[in-house]
Amino acid sequence: MKLIVGLGNPGPRYETTRHNIGFLCLDHLAEAWRAQGPVIKHQAEVYQGSIDGEQLLLIKPQTFMNLSGRSVSPFFQFYKCTPEDVIVLHDELDIDPLEIRFKTGGSAGGHNGLKSIDECLGALNTAYHRVRLGIGHPRKFQMRMDVADYVLGRIPDSEWDGLPELFEKAEQGIRMVLRGRIQEAMNKFHGRRKDPQDK
Repeated sequence: MKLIVGLGNPGPRYETTRHNIGFLCLDHLAEAWRAQGPVIKHQAEVYQGSIDGEQLLLIKPQTFMNLSGRSVSPFFQFYKCTPEDVIVLHDELDIDPLEIRFKTGGSAGGHNGLKSIDECLGALNTAYHRVRLGIGHPRKFQMRMDVADYVLGRIPDSEWDGLPELFEKAEQGIRMVLRGRIQEAMNKFHGRRKDPQDK
């Protein structure tokens, strides 16, 4: 069983915030793959489906971001998963809005949802795959705003319109990851930023 986990906060107040882009992406996958559900289990909304012959669960923890691992761990244990079986979709401050990066393992980078998953799965099980969905950092936009306020702010309309394309890239990349081809996803979707001196 493969576990695809979208991170966010439950409730209408948070639905359209930057911090919930993982939830939004998971909703896109559930619809695109015609997954069945949701059902509520282990404090999570859970959809079940298959893609390319691979059985998977699409999981939206309802614990609030900081406790996401409490929802993920029971599924991980029950299905006797390895880190390679887990793909986590989350917002990423250090990536520009509407850009995407794929990664396996590494530190939580200050992301409280990842910290909780790392803590609950244990130090030997942190080499899971991550789909990093860019939201940008307030300093990049010269905003005098606390990071916590920024991530809990609404996704602006100018970015909202680009989400379907971003989520389509995520879907394509996840299919590659499920086939053990994460490097291919990196090569395809990690665009090199243009240098001003480039012709």
